[in-house]
Amino acid sequence: MGALPKQRVSHARKGERRAHFHLKLPQLVLCPQCRSPRLAHHACPKCGTYRGRQVFWPKERKR
Repeated sequence: MGALPKQRVSHARKGERRAHFHLKLPQLVLCPQCRSPRLAHHACPKCGTYRGRQVFWPKERKR
């Protein structure tokens, strides 16, 4: 036989265990060059800069 619980887990105890399972929103900051929102510690997808340097050239979007 496999492992079976000796007692039922109550709603409160289950809720305490799952209290930290929620999703977190991404932390966005404004790009200093183009002022668009971007992820912290990531290159800006609009202008392609990171910490004042051009790290890539963004592709032009098709219309």
